[in-house]
Amino acid sequence: MLLRPAALMAAGTVASRATGLIRQVLQAGALGTGLLATTYNQANTVPASLYFLVIGGALNSVLVPQLVRARIEQPDGGRAFEQRLVTLTLTVLGAGSLLAVWAAPQIIGVYQRDTPGNHAAFQLTVVFARFLLPQIFFYGMYGILGQVLNARDRFGAMMWTPVLNNVLLIAVFGWYAGVMTAAAGVQDITPAQVTLLGAGTTLALAVQALALVPFVRAAGFRFRPRFDWRGTGMRASLGAARWTLLFVLANLVAATVVTRYATAADRELPRAGVGFTAYTYAQTIWSLPQSVVTVTLVTALLPRMSRAVAEHRGDDMRRDLSHALRTSGAVTVPAALFFLALGPQLAQLLFAHGAADAAATRPLGQMLQAFGPGLIPFSAQYVLLRGFYAFGDTRTPFLTALLTGAVQVALATGCHLLLPARWSVTGMAAGYGAACAAGLLVTARLLRRRLGGRLDGRRIVRAHGKLGGAALAAAATGWAAAALCPVPPGPPAGAAALTLAAGGGTMLLVFLLLARVWRIGELRGLPGMR
Repeated sequence: MLLRPAALMAAGTVASRATGLIRQVLQAGALGTGLLATTYNQANTVPASLYFLVIGGALNSVLVPQLVRARIEQPDGGRAFEQRLVTLTLTVLGAGSLLAVWAAPQIIGVYQRDTPGNHAAFQLTVVFARFLLPQIFFYGMYGILGQVLNARDRFGAMMWTPVLNNVLLIAVFGWYAGVMTAAAGVQDITPAQVTLLGAGTTLALAVQALALVPFVRAAGFRFRPRFDWRGTGMRASLGAARWTLLFVLANLVAATVVTRYATAADRELPRAGVGFTAYTYAQTIWSLPQSVVTVTLVTALLPRMSRAVAEHRGDDMRRDLSHALRTSGAVTVPAALFFLALGPQLAQLLFAHGAADAAATRPLGQMLQAFGPGLIPFSAQYVLLRGFYAFGDTRTPFLTALLTGAVQVALATGCHLLLPARWSVTGMAAGYGAACAAGLLVTARLLRRRLGGRLDGRRIVRAHGKLGGAALAAAATGWAAAALCPVPPGPPAGAAALTLAAGGGTMLLVFLLLARVWRIGELRGLPGMR
């Protein structure tokens, strides 16, 4: 029963991520990977960060269990609770969006300094932010309507509507690159280009959010604003969310520190592609396997695990967690080693176009290599944290986030102070994986204690050991095949495609062969692998 919604969500996520990757390739071709791109990308990350800080984290992790319980326990099937929750979310985020637009210079000042040498970049980032900060409201609309659908076990629409967003952004960047004269730097971009990029990006997200309205209506939800929040159980939901707010804040503080350091590298080497934009693109590619498999699987599991906790079926919840860890590991473990072995070739194939040449994409590929191994603990910790959320425990995830964030900040600061600008952000990418590993160790120990000392640990470790051994051997042979592949003269992307095909194809064949010989059964849990 779980595989059908998970497969539907995975298909939607694949389509969304595929179109998102096309959009990102066009964006890099239009804006490059240097300081100009950083002004847009930094302004575009702020709305999502503020949304998650205000309420997004609570929607994703706390309020789904609350909605499920309301549908089970309340006489009206939770309808009044849903109405109040949607009203509260849209009201808070609508007001928050207006306030954020007004305070755009102060918000951007958190991420970069307005110095004489950086004044033009700072001002351009502020202008982009004024166009993009209204996205906070549309993130909220998309998030709350999606959770209303998830509580009804309707998962597909939330995964498919981002495709609309990406298609519109592909059109925006295609128009920018194909019709307008591309800007060479921060001082060269015109007001018309800024308006196209800023307004077009916000419009695309608005379409994504509004596209969910027909689906929630078909699911039986009818929105009527309700402001009678007192004495209705909303306080319990918001009380549980305070720890999630602190969880998001801990992650946001760490991300802000990394952003400031990465932007400093951009300022020192503005056209080298060694800073925030390269870090963001590498992290986006790195997270694709986790987004396609782990997130979709856990999104389908969370309502089910919440029901298991409410009905005191601990063994069922333990079984679901073990299944999620082993099934997601069948993708994230080989993907992590693939990025480590062939990250530079992948980055060159995707981004060595237009304003970004092969030299500018080399640091991005090395960041992808540095991120690679961290995908395994990052994905596993994501799964285990949902175990706490199913119990309604939001305090423990905050404590683990505090540890992870502290380790990340310490390592990023060391890289910023000790490494040259060319390598500092690459070091931060590796440090992020190390921080995730530290957080995973603590999270697993605490959750095992919560589950009475049992987490199916031997089976999970054995599965990951087999997957890791097969992936490591496959990555080594794939790297060797890419290194030995003859490269004909021609465009850098063509050479990268050839070496990536040789290395990636070899790695895939060796991994599947070893998986068959070692009888790694977790692969059979993936769609199309039975």
